[in-house]
Amino acid sequence: MMTFPRILQAEEAAALIPDGATVTVSSASGLGCPDAILAAIGKRFDETGHPRTLTTVHPIAAGDMSGIKGVDHLAKPGLLARIIAGSYPSGPSLAEPPAIWKMITNNEIPAYNIPSGILFDMHREAAAMRPGVLTKVGKDTFVDPSHEGCAMNEQAAAEPIVNTVNFDGDDWLYFKSIVPDVAIIRATTADERGNLSYEHEGAYLGPIEQALSARNNGGLVIAQVKRLAKSGTLKPHDVLVPGILVDVIVVAPDQMQTTQTVYDPAISGEIFRPIDSFTIPEFDISKVIARRVAQELNYGDAVNIGFGISANVPRILIEEGCHGDVTWMIEHGAVGGIPLLDFKFGCSSNAEAIMPSPYNFTYFQGGGFDLSLLSFLQIDRNGSVNVSKLSARPHVTAGAGGFVDISSHAKRIVFSGFYTAGAKFEIVDGTLRIVKEGKVDKLVEAVEHVSFSGRRAIEQGQDITYVTERCVLKLTPEGIAVVEIAPGIDLERDVLAHAAFPLLVPSTPKLMDAALFQPELLGLQIPRRESGPKTQRRAA
Repeated sequence: MMTFPRILQAEEAAALIPDGATVTVSSASGLGCPDAILAAIGKRFDETGHPRTLTTVHPIAAGDMSGIKGVDHLAKPGLLARIIAGSYPSGPSLAEPPAIWKMITNNEIPAYNIPSGILFDMHREAAAMRPGVLTKVGKDTFVDPSHEGCAMNEQAAAEPIVNTVNFDGDDWLYFKSIVPDVAIIRATTADERGNLSYEHEGAYLGPIEQALSARNNGGLVIAQVKRLAKSGTLKPHDVLVPGILVDVIVVAPDQMQTTQTVYDPAISGEIFRPIDSFTIPEFDISKVIARRVAQELNYGDAVNIGFGISANVPRILIEEGCHGDVTWMIEHGAVGGIPLLDFKFGCSSNAEAIMPSPYNFTYFQGGGFDLSLLSFLQIDRNGSVNVSKLSARPHVTAGAGGFVDISSHAKRIVFSGFYTAGAKFEIVDGTLRIVKEGKVDKLVEAVEHVSFSGRRAIEQGQDITYVTERCVLKLTPEGIAVVEIAPGIDLERDVLAHAAFPLLVPSTPKLMDAALFQPELLGLQIPRRESGPKTQRRAA
C-alpha cells in the first residue's frame, strides 16, 4: 500500500542505509549532487562504523572537489566496498588527488568506469526486471573485455563486469542489470506527497530511471530537495518524479545548483541571457583551434559538444554572428542555447529544451545527431583516441563519462587538441611559429587507453577529423593523412617528426586558412548541406 514519504534530517536518512547495500546516486560532478545526504553517510560511518561495505553507482559522476565533495564523503576504507561510475572527481589544479582516486590507484576496492549511457540502460533494465543490456557501444575500446572490460584496477579486473556474448548470430557486449537497494536523487521542490519538480536544476539527469530501479526491486528512494511545498501546489506537467516512487525527503536549503554556483536562473531556463553577455575568448592559439573546428559545421546540424577546446566553439559562432545556425547538445540534457564553460560545463544558458540524460544518451548511442566535437589526449596509428587515462597523472583524467556512448556511432567526429603537450607558440602576421616544442608527443604508436576505436570507425564508415594548432588530420582506411598545415609550419620538422608512426601526406598539403591566425573576425559562414535532413530554422 502506498504511504506518504517521511521528511527526515540527512542524518536520519543516512541511518536507513543498510550494510552491504548497492546505492545509486544521481549527480553530474557538482550538478544535481545530493551532497548533504552523502556527507551524512560519511559522518555516520565515522561515528558508528555503519553503513559498511557499500557498492555505489554514479551514472555520470558525484562531486567536483570544488566545494562539493560528493563521492569523497564515502571514500573511506570499510564504508566503500566497490564503485561503478561514468566518471570521477578530478582536476589538474588539485593539491592532491581526491580520496576516491587514492583508493582506486592503491587497489583498495574494485573500481569500474562504465559509459554513462550504458549505466542508465542498466538501471532501466533492472526496473523492468530484464536481465541486462546488450550493446555494441564500446566495442574495441577499454569497455570491451578484449581490452580492460571497464576495470580501473587489478581488483576490478579480477571481478569482470562485462562479457561478450553471441546473440542472434552476432557478438554483443553484455552488462548485467544493476539492482540498487537505495537510490539517492535530487530535485528542487518536493510536495508533501513526495512529488518532485526541477525548476532550479540545470539538468534532470536520470532520477526517474534510478528511482524506478530501486522501487521496482523493493528498495529505498531518498530525495534531497531545496524546499518543501504543500500537496497539490505543483503542476502535474512540472513533476518529473512522482511521489509514488519516493520514500524519504531530506530538505537541504543551501544545496548548490552546480559547481561554484548557488543559483543562476539562466542555467535552469527561467530567464534568457542577452547574447552579448557571453564572454568571447581572447585571441590565442586555443581560439585558433576552436575557429578551425567551427569551419567543420553545417547549417542546421545537431551538434554534440564535449569538454575542452571545442567547448569554445559556440562562442566563436556568437562572435561571428552565426549563433543559431546549429543546435548544440550536451549529454547532461540541454538542447540548444549556449553551453557554459569550465566548472559550469554540463549546463547551458538559453536552452531550447532540457531532456533527461538517459534519452539524450539513447539519441547519441543510436547516432541520430549530425556531428560531435570532442577532445583528445593521444591519437595512435589506427586513429584511436585516448581521453580517459594517463598513468602518469591518473586523477587528472576523470574517466570517459558519456564519451564512448557519443562517439561509438556518431556519423562525424571532430577531435581537437594540441599536437604536443606543453609547446609554446607565437602568432606573427598570420603565421604560426613554435617557440618551444612540447615535451610529450600526442601521436603515439598505441594509445594507453582506447576511448575511441579508429578500427571500428573505419568499419562503420565514420567521418573522423583531428584539428590541432599546426595541422588538420583525417582518418582514412590507409591511415591518418595530413590534409592541412598551418602557415609558418614546417611539415617535416613540426609535424612528421612528432608522430610515432608514418603519416600520409599529399604532394602539396593545403594551407589552413590564414584568417584563423589573425585576431580579426573570420567572416565565418556556416554552409548548408547539399543533401541530408532538412535544416532547422535559425534561432532569433
